[in-house]
Amino acid sequence: MLHLLDANTLIDANRDYYPIGRVDEFWAWLLHMAETGRVKLPLEMYEEVEKGTDDLAQWVREHKETLLLDESANEAAVAFVVERGYAPDLADDEIAKVGRDPFLVAYALASGDRVVVTTERSSPKALRANRKVPDVCESVGVVQKPINTFALIRRLDFRTNWQRPAGP
Repeated sequence: MLHLLDANTLIDANRDYYPIGRVDEFWAWLLHMAETGRVKLPLEMYEEVEKGTDDLAQWVREHKETLLLDESANEAAVAFVVERGYAPDLADDEIAKVGRDPFLVAYALASGDRVVVTTERSSPKALRANRKVPDVCESVGVVQKPINTFALIRRLDFRTNWQRPAGP
């Protein structure tokens, strides 16, 4: 299973519960999961984080090669996500509000063994550019239901005493 990280998973983790420099085991574990191909950061999500000026932006820049998903977004899939997941007639300000989320969802559509990891919560009544990633995933037929950061750490067994496995 490939876990595709939304930018907010890294931003919220660093800001709220696993700050870089305070819970370094989390960040080492995340890198290890990226090295093993279980977690990846799509380019568009990477760009949201790396443009910052904080420790997180520096961390993602330092580990870009390990974190990045090694593929380009399918433009037709992105267009499908915008049209079906948000609305076919979004205005420019709505497109700006949606941001890069359609890319994340499009990457998840590429295979049935991909799951989106996001801190956004479902809001089924939201419309157009206000729709949330979990609802968009459901609308466009992403096979795996999105999970949040805490479900990810349970699924992949993060512990605060985690240490990189010995070996080559």
